[in-house]
Amino acid sequence: MDFLHLFRAGGFMMYPLVLASIIVVAIFIERFRYYHSSRTNVDKLAKEIPDYLANNDIEGLKEALKKDGGLPASVVLAGAEHLDMNVSQTTLIEGAAARASGLLKNYLNYLDVIVTLSPLMGLLGTVIGMIGSFNVLSVSEGQPFAVTGGVAEALVCTATGLFVAIIALIAYTYLSQQVSNYVSQMEKLGSVYLAIVEARK
Repeated sequence: MDFLHLFRAGGFMMYPLVLASIIVVAIFIERFRYYHSSRTNVDKLAKEIPDYLANNDIEGLKEALKKDGGLPASVVLAGAEHLDMNVSQTTLIEGAAARASGLLKNYLNYLDVIVTLSPLMGLLGTVIGMIGSFNVLSVSEGQPFAVTGGVAEALVCTATGLFVAIIALIAYTYLSQQVSNYVSQMEKLGSVYLAIVEARK
């Protein structure tokens, strides 16, 4: 039984399930590339930030943060760029961290929806297929044995829905863990920076 036959046996609900699977893969690739490009050398900056602030080298600090280019570094940079102004550094850092967290979580809610929706779409396709299969019994001189074959084919839709949901759940869990890692890095760099800045005041 080849893939094309299974796809046709699953009924019209196979089309949204295939679309959902494509969306899952697209989101995973996009997020994976974004997270990879947003990495920060946290250990290195955690050691350099106190040195720059101790020497009052704010321009050097900003240059180091810009050179790193990562998302956690950009959170500290938001505070460092306004260090000479009479503004709350804590508010600046928290605001930048909130914006960065929002960027990190982009599209993850779609994966969450697909995890829930895919099994339901698969089940709907199976129910519709089973209704068609049991119609065989209402046909005069129908073939009762065709019912079991029709039910088996209809179950392809449920299996596909579960498969898509499992893939989406794996992707969602992995990406959510990456978001948690970045949030922890932002908190680490932000706390190091704020502790020294507040102490200077």
